[in-house]
Amino acid sequence: MEHKWSDHFSGDRKVVCIQGLGFVGSAMSAAVSSAKGSDGKPLYNVVGIDVPNEEGYKKVNALNDGIFPFENSDKKLDKTIKEAIENGNLYATTDAELFCLADTVVVDINLDISYNAGMEPFLDLSAFRQAIRTIGSRIKPETLVLVETTVPPGTCEKVVLKILSEEFEKRGISSKPFVAHSYERVMPGENYLDSIINFWRVYSGVDDESADMCRDFLTTVIRTDKYPLTRLEKTTATETAKVLENSYRATTIAFMEEWGRFAEAVGVDLFEVIDAIRMRPTHSNMRQPGFGVGGYCLTKDPYFARLAAADLFGIKGMDFPFSSQAVITNRKMPLVSLDKTEEILGGLNGKTILLLGISYRQDVGDTRYSPSETFAREAIKRGAVMSYQDPLVSVWKEMDKEVEKDIPDLGAFDAVVFAVPHSQYQSIDFDSIKSSGRVLIFDANRVLTGTQIGQIEKNDCLYFKSIGRG
Repeated sequence: MEHKWSDHFSGDRKVVCIQGLGFVGSAMSAAVSSAKGSDGKPLYNVVGIDVPNEEGYKKVNALNDGIFPFENSDKKLDKTIKEAIENGNLYATTDAELFCLADTVVVDINLDISYNAGMEPFLDLSAFRQAIRTIGSRIKPETLVLVETTVPPGTCEKVVLKILSEEFEKRGISSKPFVAHSYERVMPGENYLDSIINFWRVYSGVDDESADMCRDFLTTVIRTDKYPLTRLEKTTATETAKVLENSYRATTIAFMEEWGRFAEAVGVDLFEVIDAIRMRPTHSNMRQPGFGVGGYCLTKDPYFARLAAADLFGIKGMDFPFSSQAVITNRKMPLVSLDKTEEILGGLNGKTILLLGISYRQDVGDTRYSPSETFAREAIKRGAVMSYQDPLVSVWKEMDKEVEKDIPDLGAFDAVVFAVPHSQYQSIDFDSIKSSGRVLIFDANRVLTGTQIGQIEKNDCLYFKSIGRG
């Protein structure tokens, strides 16, 4: 049963409502609730609001019990949530009526891309529009609506502002809504909370007053003395910044794939090559080949500029071929590992494969758009008998499968595929593994250390192959 908000909060503070309690919204709720004034006391009463369905209730109840609703490796995040509940300035609910309390609303909801039968992307903003309409029908005229969601460029001006203005007009409010955009750079993992509080931000507003309000709010949440804010001229610019930022990452990852295939073909260790190149400061962030790209951002964001050009601005002929091809290339990456595994094993039918790592990246429990799903589904189609392990995932929702938390006996499988570089895997002692047959140890994501590779090569029960190495 949910708490009654009026009985929950202590102190007379400004109210910040967080719309959406996913991986970003829940962390943002923790960050905002931890903001303190010069007296050391919390600045805000934070209301996290999610949709009234099974998943929404789970997240709401977890937060109200002082528990971060997602598996994570950041102890500071768990501690911050617990402290906020004890301080009486964090409350989660599915009651959208509480938007009426907000001095600031932070929008952290999903905005997905849809695909037709030919896997061509298209925009469906219906759920996003409804979420904004829910806010507009309830907030006070002076409330700032801060959009953190990654959106197609032009969304704040052409969608959010328009809908809020329509809702204000219905309610007889003559003033213009305050709308700002400051995209999140949340990175789940051991620095989950720091990726909000101790990290740079870009922001803008639909007008100067909105931008000023956004600046004033972010300054109370982020350590701007060490991580200064960057203000852009308009919201379309900040929306473009986020889409370009993620498109750049996705494209450079895709670029490395062809070099991985070349290195494997000519007998070169590409990771050794990359490490040598990274010594040059201008190339220190060079990417590397791997198992695949997953998560909520890089799998879709490179399409946003192309779709915004056509749907929001009516501009034809802007196809963004590099960005679009990056998504396609990255989507196929897990199948490269599967094809190599099949080739080495002489077929997959009836072969037992242990997939180590289900989440989309190391040390997080997020399985959305995980490349492991692409690998597993195709392996099953080809007749493989699959098992799964991940230290941060107990149930794989997308596959409707239970996932082992402890690493099983590696000697019991035909192949063990390391898909995600969870820190747990670097403690495996391969000297102690025994098997009646030979087990393929396939490192698909530079997971294993040089010492571990040496152990595998000395163990007669095992043999080693990897992505990016000849």
